[in-house]
Amino acid sequence: MTNPVTTATAATKDESGGTLSFYGIWLIAAVALVVLPLIFSSGGSLTSFSLIGISIIFALSYNILLGQTGLLSFGHAVQYGLGGFLAVHMMNAVASYDWPIPLPVIPLIGGIGGLAFATLVGWVMTKRAGTVFAMISLGIGELVASSSLILRSVFGGESGITTDRTALPHIFGWTFGPQLQVYYLIAFWVMISAIAMYALTRTPLGRICNAVRDNPERVEFIGYDPHVVRYFAYMFAGFFAGIAGGLTAINFEIANSAYLGATQSGLVLFAAFIGGTAYFFGPILGAILVTYLQLGLTNVTSVWQLYFGIIFIGIVMFAPGGIAGILMKHRPLIRARTLGTVIPSYLVAALPTLALVLGIILSIETVARYTASEGEGNVINLVGIPFVATAPTTWAVAVVLVVGGFLIARVTWRRVAEAWDRAATVARDRGYLA
Repeated sequence: MTNPVTTATAATKDESGGTLSFYGIWLIAAVALVVLPLIFSSGGSLTSFSLIGISIIFALSYNILLGQTGLLSFGHAVQYGLGGFLAVHMMNAVASYDWPIPLPVIPLIGGIGGLAFATLVGWVMTKRAGTVFAMISLGIGELVASSSLILRSVFGGESGITTDRTALPHIFGWTFGPQLQVYYLIAFWVMISAIAMYALTRTPLGRICNAVRDNPERVEFIGYDPHVVRYFAYMFAGFFAGIAGGLTAINFEIANSAYLGATQSGLVLFAAFIGGTAYFFGPILGAILVTYLQLGLTNVTSVWQLYFGIIFIGIVMFAPGGIAGILMKHRPLIRARTLGTVIPSYLVAALPTLALVLGIILSIETVARYTASEGEGNVINLVGIPFVATAPTTWAVAVVLVVGGFLIARVTWRRVAEAWDRAATVARDRGYLA
């Protein structure tokens, strides 16, 4: 008699604990967004945080297509860019005609722009998925990007269209001139957009999007049209991408053709895939990493795009689940308290892996700088050690690090796999899936 009652009580406790944990995560995220600029108050930090916030919204919007619905798009920057252009035009119109529209509403206007374009072209694009959808998205992206250089009255040509965010009506005394105020505006929209997109994944539409991604034929058998489901997903993705574009226009006070280009579409693809499309927080991690790499590498090396390609290839080959997938694989071990048996193997494998990474970096920089300087000496500063690109010792060190690091790393990672198998077996025996 007591077993059902005990089971029900335990289930109720688990449910209430999960609910508290869920709301706690969002509360911690909100507090972090508020506190970050108080800890890191420099102009560079505020700019970086603002760009990360925009990138998070953009990556989450892309994951509605790729992660939730299984649509690989090579032209997601179209909705992002059009949202930015519409936001700039609206800001200029508000300043010219004294419309009572405050700046915090402008990102919503950008979202409407992205939604309008997605509604217009989405019905045809989403008739097919897979390669067909990917190629159509690429073609439309290039078409719009090319048109932005021709339709100067709309897109402003190569120079783009500028605006002044401080010319709009002030709200609560905020002029949105200082970067700190712009950051908090972006942080507000990050929370609103992230909550809305997460809520979308929990709705029947979000669930049926997952079904269309996994097996569209079965979706037809239960009475749903996969084409319509993909169309709605494409419109939602366009709406949130437009919000990100509107925030970008506010942040930089300009919209140009770069917003619509293939580079922008490629960056959001990298962010979503590197972070991990199977989990909601994956694109968030990817957006943070890609933005920081973009800001940091562009100031350090001229071949920063090559590093993006290497990271992307490495994720595809060795961790197709992305960073989030790697982290979530450790969850059963943490719950079973067997992760401690794997950590020593991780530490042993970290040293040769680091040597391999440093060797690859040294090889790339040596070749790049040697070629750029046409054989003249060029100093490479690697972890505080100077290397001359033309010196034979530099090439020798690079070869030793790459070859030696690779051979030793193979042995050590095999031991990591063995330790992982033992820890996972114990986790399964204790009732945790690993």
